[in-house]
Amino acid sequence: MHALIDLSGSRNDPGRRTGRVDLRVRLKEATAEAHRQLDRSLLAFDLRTVAGYRRFLEANAGALLPLEAALVESGVDEIVADWSRRSRTDAILDDLTRIDGKLHLMPAPASLSHSRLLGVMYVLEGSRLGARFLLKLVARSADPAMTGATAYLSHGSAEPLWERFLLLLAHEAPRVEEEEVVAGARTAFGLFSMAAAGA
Repeated sequence: MHALIDLSGSRNDPGRRTGRVDLRVRLKEATAEAHRQLDRSLLAFDLRTVAGYRRFLEANAGALLPLEAALVESGVDEIVADWSRRSRTDAILDDLTRIDGKLHLMPAPASLSHSRLLGVMYVLEGSRLGARFLLKLVARSADPAMTGATAYLSHGSAEPLWERFLLLLAHEAPRVEEEEVVAGARTAFGLFSMAAAGA
């Protein structure tokens, strides 16, 4: 495992910027169809109702918890210095409690290599971008059960976590196996899709 990475570095480093774009674009292209399929599955949940929002949270928890557990088991905190600020397990468990949701966990992936770990992180961190849009939908609800259960969707919204992750991805790009990073991302997308299908 690599030493903790300082994610506060300047974005003006051209080597980092070039490395980031290359691997990020590769990930985006290689997982585009899996991403579209997951978006279609999640948008099928009616976030205007408590029942629909509960199913949405249950589906997300079903994949998030085993993925985060696999990351921890694989030593994510040795690679991602601010992992403790990124984990959303506690947030989504709190939301499920507030909305009377239940856990239906997907099988946890096997121990993740350094490269696959970054692929999983790419999916989890990218999901924060969509969460901002979904939070606006849920916030319009007149039901306090829903508006009081948004810790998952709002988690980390005040911090530039996505931008810092891209810096990390750029730093790690020269030392990872690209296809393995893609495989890790596909594993994460697949687990979320399975959870959504079963919710």
